Amino acid sequence: MLPFDPIDEAARQWGDRWGAVPAMHAVTSLMRVQQLVIGRLDQILRPHGLTFARYEALVLLVFSSRGSLPLGKMGERLQVHPTSVTSIAKRLADDGLIARRPHPDDGRAVLAEITPEGRALVERATRDLVDANFTLEGVLDDDLAAVSALLAPIRERAGDFAP
Repeated sequence: MLPFDPIDEAARQWGDRWGAVPAMHAVTSLMRVQQLVIGRLDQILRPHGLTFARYEALVLLVFSSRGSLPLGKMGERLQVHPTSVTSIAKRLADDGLIARRPHPDDGRAVLAEITPEGRALVERATRDLVDANFTLEGVLDDDLAAVSALLAPIRERAGDFAP
């Protein structure tokens, strides 16, 4: 643990050279928190043989109406490169958590379909994440809602969703 806030120090040095210190500080803080949270989520999921990226893919399939989605659509919804979703799907298939099947209507597409083992694993892993408050223990619900509300316009302007 550092005896000072490295983002504050970076902002001080940044301000000596360039403008937009508040934006730089906010983005750097956001990215650092994202790295910290992903690391902690991965620690919670590791005993289940999952990373957060693999967990997200399984949850997406659980939430889908048929328990299956084309890999391309999964990549869009998870906002990952097609190569990454292919790799995630391969690992999940190798572990018996999904089945990869030809798309019945598009010969070029591959469907990922969650298996009963995958559904059961999502339930167990989700219990652990909920018990850990998704690593945000100690943060009040009102503050969590405020963070989500603060980030929504940024996500909307980036095209993440339509208002």
